[in-house]
Amino acid sequence: MTTVQIKTEIQKVLDQVPEEVLTDVLDFLKELQKHPADNIQLAKFLKQTLIEDKGLLEKLAQ
Repeated sequence: MTTVQIKTEIQKVLDQVPEEVLTDVLDFLKELQKHPADNIQLAKFLKQTLIEDKGLLEKLAQ
């Protein structure tokens, strides 16, 4: 996907997001700008790991 296509898709999603959530999205994007790309990649990896291992993590928590 090109940058233009990604931005177009993001805009489509934003058009459907409730107004009260838009501020949170804006704050999140501004926070991303402050961090180096390698930190963002690490956060993405952690998020994906948590999603994939949700069941295991729930069992361990019990």
